[in-house]
Amino acid sequence: MKRYIIYCAVATVLAACSPGNKAEQEAADATSSNLLNLDTTSTEKIIKTADMRFRVKDVQQTKVKLGQLIKEEGGRLWEFSIHSDVYQSEKVRYSTDSLLELSSYRTKGSIVAKIPADKLDEFTNKVADMAVFVDQQSMKLDDQSLSYLSNQMKSQNRVEAVGQLNKHANKKSNNVETALELKDGYIDQKIQNRMINDRVKYSDITLSFYQDNTVKKLVIGNDNLSDYRPSFFRRLGLNIQNGWVIFKEFLLILANLWMLIVVVLVGFIAFKEYRKRRKINA
Repeated sequence: MKRYIIYCAVATVLAACSPGNKAEQEAADATSSNLLNLDTTSTEKIIKTADMRFRVKDVQQTKVKLGQLIKEEGGRLWEFSIHSDVYQSEKVRYSTDSLLELSSYRTKGSIVAKIPADKLDEFTNKVADMAVFVDQQSMKLDDQSLSYLSNQMKSQNRVEAVGQLNKHANKKSNNVETALELKDGYIDQKIQNRMINDRVKYSDITLSFYQDNTVKKLVIGNDNLSDYRPSFFRRLGLNIQNGWVIFKEFLLILANLWMLIVVVLVGFIAFKEYRKRRKINA
């Protein structure tokens, strides 16, 4: 019904125009006839998009199964990612040179794929069977029929306009630039319609999945250097040896200062003699 209204409107507008000459009138009539004959048998351009979020037992295994299922259904995998979020981590002593690392984390995965539109419902049902629990599932329909028809009609208009420009081309006019602009617009609309056809044929679906929190145990090397110190008795013996070495070094220092020691002794003896004489004289 929508297309019929558009066809009638286009025919009415073209019929109401006042052509400047007979050639333009014939071109307008030809254009009107071509526009009304466009896409009379084409199907509706319905674009489907879907989205799912669900919980699984193992994210990595689910990713592999989904890849196989997409291939079996004739679809294409466009993007995927897997990442883990660590919620808590702790290190406890395991032995003298090792620690036990405990980590609590959640692994998540994401897949973006294109599935044949006629198999989208069947595909989502198979995905739901893989899930432990489906958090969210949705589907959206977008009717691009009128946009597609509009592009076709505009493209045909441009083809007719370029033909008329070529008939009346002359060296003093800007027909070449105008024709190039019309051709570029024609190409853009052709590409837009091709994109619409691709999206109608293959539906986009986004799959987000996750697994329950997991606790991972891992024995790692001990990076606390204080734990690598020798035992108490070993360190006590080493300190005694080190003290003896220091004492010997001290004796060597005194040996280097023997002249100073002699001077101190002579001064001490002289001082004592001085005090004795003072007592005697007193």
